[in-house]
Amino acid sequence: MEPGYTPRFVMANDTVEMTDPRLEEGVWTLSPEGELVPDYESTFPTINEGEVVHGTVVRVDKDEVLVDIGYKSEGVIPVAELSIRRSVNPADEVSVGEEIDALVMTKEDAEGRLILSKKRARFELAWKKIEAAAVSGEAVLGRVIEVVKGGLILDLGVRGFLPASLVDIRRVQDLDEFMGTELRSKVIELNRSRNNVVLSRRAVLEDERKEMRQAILDRLNPGDVVDGQISNIVDFGAFVDLDGMDGLIHISELSWSHVNHPSEVLEIGQDVKVKVLDIDRDRQRISLGLKQTQSDPWQQVLENYNEEDVVEGRVTKVVTFGAFVEILPGVEGLVHISELAQHHVENPREVVSQGDAVNVLILEVDAERRRLSLSLKRVEEGAEPLPRADGAESVHLTPNLDLSEDVFPAIASDADASEVSEELEAVADLDVELQDEPAPESDAAAEVELESQSTADTDGAAGDVALEPESTADGDAAAGDEPDETT
Repeated sequence: MEPGYTPRFVMANDTVEMTDPRLEEGVWTLSPEGELVPDYESTFPTINEGEVVHGTVVRVDKDEVLVDIGYKSEGVIPVAELSIRRSVNPADEVSVGEEIDALVMTKEDAEGRLILSKKRARFELAWKKIEAAAVSGEAVLGRVIEVVKGGLILDLGVRGFLPASLVDIRRVQDLDEFMGTELRSKVIELNRSRNNVVLSRRAVLEDERKEMRQAILDRLNPGDVVDGQISNIVDFGAFVDLDGMDGLIHISELSWSHVNHPSEVLEIGQDVKVKVLDIDRDRQRISLGLKQTQSDPWQQVLENYNEEDVVEGRVTKVVTFGAFVEILPGVEGLVHISELAQHHVENPREVVSQGDAVNVLILEVDAERRRLSLSLKRVEEGAEPLPRADGAESVHLTPNLDLSEDVFPAIASDADASEVSEELEAVADLDVELQDEPAPESDAAAEVELESQSTADTDGAAGDVALEPESTADGDAAAGDEPDETT
């Protein structure tokens, strides 16, 4: 103001108005005593409680942080208002010179300080983003700050809860491995009044896998051989992860040999090479085969064996109509009940049992239907089987002759040996006496003898056939003939 100049004021309706046009509004004001003084208050920004302001950190103490927001005094952020984390170190949250947003909690407390909150400013800004993401379906990014019972806590500016079942597509065994990592998740539940945010990372992964699945479906074709990893094993097969999409190996496509359960040949996490058998693009399903990537034992049969060859094998299953014999891993043939023995067989278990090592003759090879017809009764005595086509050792078992004292007590002394010898001689003498007895004279005794002879002849014929396969026809005839009553 110029020296010697006195401004003029006009009183109107109990207000004072400056009429001098040289005075700028907001620069001068009247003091309580009516004097004209500079209007410093008008140079500070107008702030209200609950408003988010922007400022610069000017000091970091162990229990509070000072922030310059351009106000007449610096704002104070207590340590409890720095972060949604518990027991934080202010130096870990902010640094001098860093620009931050803070919410005005109190313009002037009992000590005249401006109290701010960094976490509440983040909370307000975060809620707006979370609400928008919940509506649009977009993912939000948060860092894992706690592992709690049943899931994870993510820092989104708001504490978001990620249930353990929604952390990944498959159940996660150890949640601690996610501590400190940033995860993208979708908001599936939101309640502002309870400050409740529930997230799902699984939803994000499934969306990503949809795109990956489509890319895989577009890339693959039946007949392709690809690498994968066993992701799950079930009773009917195994699932293979093909870098973003699972395909199924049915239990029948696991091995050329019989498989009772997929866990016999595979384990979860195992790397495998599989062949694409079929693709259902509409249902997004891929059928895979594991045995198709392995050598086909049937090819060995066709190259090395012919009809009428004698081969060795092992009985894998006994059924009412015969027995199945495996001659190579993955190749089984049927021995029909009529081909089990020279004599009539009522039950195949009378002749063979599961696990028996046998020599069989190849009757027929049906390459198209992948079937073998075998015979046990047509193998001539002493016939040597061909070497195994797969080069493996013989399947025939070595008898386990347990000659231990528990099973076959040793003779302790010569006296014991003499007693055994005498008992054997006595049995032999008794046998001779029985053979020397005269034949019965009565008609009834003769009839009994005739019936016994008929039975013995029949059993003897069957027994001879079993020992001498070349006399099959004679044996069958002998087994079927009635005894001649005139003899």
